[in-house]
Amino acid sequence: MESKIKGTLYFGHPVNTYNTKFEQLLLYKICCMFTKCFIENPNQLKHQEGYKKWKEEKGNGMLYYFSEVLPKCDAGIFLPFKDGKWGAGVYGEAKKIFSQGSPIIQIDEIGIITELYSL
Repeated sequence: MESKIKGTLYFGHPVNTYNTKFEQLLLYKICCMFTKCFIENPNQLKHQEGYKKWKEEKGNGMLYYFSEVLPKCDAGIFLPFKDGKWGAGVYGEAKKIFSQGSPIIQIDEIGIITELYSL
């Protein structure tokens, strides 16, 4: 089923899933479900460079995401760890998207997508 969410959808996921077949599988599922969205994947060179620059200049690379990336997103989809717990970075990103009044969605390890109404 296609989602009604439009715009930029941030895909927050643990760094240990970057550059894996699992990440590609989830991206495929997300793209199929959110056909009216541009998927903003933090696993891109531009974001790695942004993170590094902010860490060097401001002492905290995550500020790059909170200041430059997430405010431009219309919604977020987030992957917790396999045990269902949320990593600190992913949780912080979800909280930021939610605080903007934007929808947040969870995708689990088997690809089940659930809209969340609170954190």
